Amino acid sequence: MNKVFPSAEAAICDLFDGATVMVGGFGLCGIPENLIEAVRARGTRNLTVISNNAGVDGFGTGRWLENRQIKKIIGTYIGDNKLYEELVMKGELEAELIPQGTFSERMRAGGAGIPAFYTPTGVGTVVAEGKEEREFGGRRYLLEHALKADFAFVKAWKGDRWGNLIYRKTARNFNPMMATAARVTIAEVEEIVELGALDPEAIVTPGLYVDRIIQGPRFDKRIERRTVRKRT
Repeated sequence: MNKVFPSAEAAICDLFDGATVMVGGFGLCGIPENLIEAVRARGTRNLTVISNNAGVDGFGTGRWLENRQIKKIIGTYIGDNKLYEELVMKGELEAELIPQGTFSERMRAGGAGIPAFYTPTGVGTVVAEGKEEREFGGRRYLLEHALKADFAFVKAWKGDRWGNLIYRKTARNFNPMMATAARVTIAEVEEIVELGALDPEAIVTPGLYVDRIIQGPRFDKRIERRTVRKRT
């Protein structure tokens, strides 16, 4: 069993217009940047993207926004992407913003086969609009539905040809949850190792959840910085 594909382009060969795609990463950390570039080059459109945010202008899934490939983003914040904000304000992009913990749990539920769950997060706020509420133990809870996708693009540190994955530090972020919640999971790794080279105790995502794996040819590994005043 060999799940290794020769390139990002080959791994996304069946990505279709209108697909729902989960994209791992937190800001610019742990994002599958080579898969993102392959999708931009392919020109697939009307995508519903499930991602914590949309990167920044000119990098991450912000590249898809530049190319007008995204119809809707489901995430937790807009971040530093000015184009994201501009398109939403113009009505050219639909955005569904979710509390970050709820975002994680909705994906975990999708991967575990749980259709919905109750959470107190968002009760009494705009998050609660249109959602079922119930009381448990004297406290109000919202019903939140699981998130699932056609494809999940995840980024890991190392993987083997069976698709077993390990992550490096905070680059782990949302990737493991997304890997479980899609019909097709494609993993981008920095290094593909021989079977048995990964410590079984360190494997976070078992190959059972991974359908395809590629070794990225290059990684930018940017760091987000916010400047609030001029340097002296």
